[in-house]
Amino acid sequence: MNSLKTVAIIPARYQSSRFPGKPLAQIAGKTMLQRVYEQVQASEVDKVLIATDDDRIFKHAIDFGAAVVLTGVHPNGTARCREAFLADTYPYDLMVNIQGDEPFIRPQQINDLITAFQHPSTNIASLCKQIESQDELFDADVVKVVLGPKLTPKTFKALYFSRHTIPYFRDLAKDKWLEANNYYKHLGIYAFRRTFLIDRYTKLKDSALEKAERLEQLAWLENGELIALIKTNYESLNIDRPADLKKALEYLNKSTDDQK
Repeated sequence: MNSLKTVAIIPARYQSSRFPGKPLAQIAGKTMLQRVYEQVQASEVDKVLIATDDDRIFKHAIDFGAAVVLTGVHPNGTARCREAFLADTYPYDLMVNIQGDEPFIRPQQINDLITAFQHPSTNIASLCKQIESQDELFDADVVKVVLGPKLTPKTFKALYFSRHTIPYFRDLAKDKWLEANNYYKHLGIYAFRRTFLIDRYTKLKDSALEKAERLEQLAWLENGELIALIKTNYESLNIDRPADLKKALEYLNKSTDDQK
């Protein structure tokens, strides 16, 4: 059991260029937000909280019994989670930021992520999974990460994140890259130590890398922060567009069949 007191926060906003109202989208009788909340509740965190700036999402969270905080407007989910984290009177050691568009996140993934903080230098941690298909390898919506040296037997230092396929094999046909190297995709779940959120998050300098790739984690790397990564074998199904709801139903039906 984890000895560090941990709160998991799910940032949820209504406005989305690709999928407006996404947290309230229905998946087999439950909203996406409720499914995420229930999955996180089954993990070993001490508290689960929804953070939103939208009255519709706030009311819906209250309706299904969730703890929820109405925040100000923020440029990203981490900043929204930070406001909710600091507003809580209990001094949690860790904050886990769970994306609100992953209705099938495994509780064990959250539990595994928290173990990264057994290393004293870990202030930020996340998950990655090995890429197994050519489609994912060359999809710009799939964020790739290059792993560096081990920090512990199960955690690795993140060297770089990119929407581009990295590393690039200059003298090898692209259909051979998966055979030549282990590629990893980044799963968008983060955990932060309290001291980072309080002392350093607001002092980060602007990042050209973040602006170029639209990846917040690159700002942390460019500012010299260490990001610890843990490998997971669980597939992550996030919902980016309305068309992805069909995939969610297929995944849910398959999971139900597997349990019969």
